[in-house]
Amino acid sequence: MNAKPNTPLLDKVVIPADLRTLAERDLPQLASELRAEMIDAVSQTGGHLGAGLGVVELTVALHYVFDTPADRIIWDVGHQAYPHKILTGRRDRIRTLRQEGGLSGFTKRDESEYDPFGAAHSSTSISAGLGMAVARDLGGGKNNVIAVIGDGALSAGMAYEALNNAGALDARLIVILNDNDMSIAPPTGAMSAYLARLASGRTYQGLRDVGKKLTSYLGRRVDRAITRAVEHARGYVTGGTLFEEMGFYHIGPIDGHNLEHLVPVLRNVRDNGRGPVLIHVVTQKGKGYAPAEAASDKYHGVSRFDVITGAQAKAPANAPSYTNVFAESLIREAAEDDRIVAVTAAMPSGTGLDLFGEVFPTRTFDVGIAEQHGVTFAAGLASEGYKPFAAIYSTFLQRAYDQVVHDVALQKLPVRFPIDRAGYVGADGATHCGAFDTTFLASLPGFVVMAASDEAELRHMVRTAAEYDEGPISFRYPRGNGVGIDLPERGSPLAIGKGRIVKEGTKIALLSFGTRLADCLLAAEELGAAGLSTTVADARFAKPLDEDLLRRLAREHEVLITVEEGAIGGFAAQVLHFLAHEGLLESGLRVRPLVLPDQFTDHGKPEKMLAAAGLDAHGIVRTVFAALGRGMDVEHRA
Repeated sequence: MNAKPNTPLLDKVVIPADLRTLAERDLPQLASELRAEMIDAVSQTGGHLGAGLGVVELTVALHYVFDTPADRIIWDVGHQAYPHKILTGRRDRIRTLRQEGGLSGFTKRDESEYDPFGAAHSSTSISAGLGMAVARDLGGGKNNVIAVIGDGALSAGMAYEALNNAGALDARLIVILNDNDMSIAPPTGAMSAYLARLASGRTYQGLRDVGKKLTSYLGRRVDRAITRAVEHARGYVTGGTLFEEMGFYHIGPIDGHNLEHLVPVLRNVRDNGRGPVLIHVVTQKGKGYAPAEAASDKYHGVSRFDVITGAQAKAPANAPSYTNVFAESLIREAAEDDRIVAVTAAMPSGTGLDLFGEVFPTRTFDVGIAEQHGVTFAAGLASEGYKPFAAIYSTFLQRAYDQVVHDVALQKLPVRFPIDRAGYVGADGATHCGAFDTTFLASLPGFVVMAASDEAELRHMVRTAAEYDEGPISFRYPRGNGVGIDLPERGSPLAIGKGRIVKEGTKIALLSFGTRLADCLLAAEELGAAGLSTTVADARFAKPLDEDLLRRLAREHEVLITVEEGAIGGFAAQVLHFLAHEGLLESGLRVRPLVLPDQFTDHGKPEKMLAAAGLDAHGIVRTVFAALGRGMDVEHRA
């Protein structure tokens, strides 16, 4: 067992006010202790490690210089905020990260007053920060607003929309660009730090303002020409970039791990801030922990691990993951059809498209954290006869819904949407739960919406999507491993809009959409033991529905239960709409839809979440008995 780290300075800090009582010379030691505490905590809980390690010094400097929580710090995405949580009154709970009833793995407004804006999706910090800054100005406030955004998150268009708006408003907003992947102009030691301090200081900014006033007397055209010439010249010395053109005062790049550089610059910006400022800080993911520094992904997301060796503890899988089955199936189809291409939005490994890219590098496109662009990019490919598979997590596909509607569905373009992480996602919680994709896609005319009940069905759906050219088509599958059934070497194309009977019965019908099928089969066994003959069907399609199958189930059974791991308004809504218009609800049929609760569900173990939602076998059985007006205590007397 790993020994708990020795943290004498950190032990004195409960909230940032305690941090601000320390001498500045003590900050490097505090940062070292904070890093050790974070490594030890995440080794026990798992979670996002590399990103947090990279911002330890930046976190210390921000809370040391700024008066949090009155001054607002917004962490983009929020997965790098573990050090922030330790310093803001949550150290005593840090070993509950991502555990049921414990701390969220992201920032969360109702968790702490030091989390002014909840996050988990990327590239929202500047927009939120600008809103806070404008609200402050409207209310006559004086506090600072700081948005910390990574270079990866800047690949999203929303970040540039916010930068453009902030520059136009000339709002007093501080944006920190945490460059932890690549740097166009890396810091060059003491000279870089000196120039950053000079540029952020009162003297330089004062002269800059005086200069602006003087040139303003010369007329707008001359004023603008001189100002642009000065800023252009300054760019050669201090690294001025596109941000200057957008109205931001640009400082840096500076070493994000050197507190002697960070603290003076942040203090200058705090004391002399006029208008929007962008500070370019260069950091290293995984900083200070050798196994993370050496890893290609910098230990972005980890399970529990041994601090000494860095070895992660993972339970042996008894079945392939759905993500890998998708990737292998797509590779198989692409070998047969050179028009198949793959699109991901900064999630090549998460979606399995890194495997596809190894085989077909010229047919794999990572568009960055830009789901909107990715979907319309795929639409453009489809319009020219290619077969794009836009593999996007359910929760991230929400970000591109307008493009799905107008650029894909409205034009009937055959873009394929593999939807990973459909349903509950465990430790990632409400922000990553894939609840809504069936609801928002099945409402679109001409959209084919599928869900795989197991890994073999997923393979069939990849083949089906590859061969379907009539319009957009999607198929959803969950996080985690399959059920362990045999896989065909290649999938077979499914008849569009046709489900299948998996088990025949006479009294109860369980109609599953997606991976709840296994629990429906377990429920059928329990119901059978109670004398209730049960049919189990796999719908496969939420749109178009298998109308013949629905008529048969409705006419030949007393109770029909639909089961799906999705929100209200999805598969069940499609079924009920059809049954109502067919008059099949007037024949005494008892229909009960089982869906995810109408709430955002926090992180926990997926099996417990499913049980709480009534979507496991026992929950299905309870619903059947309730529909029959019988209690569970008599279920075995029938």
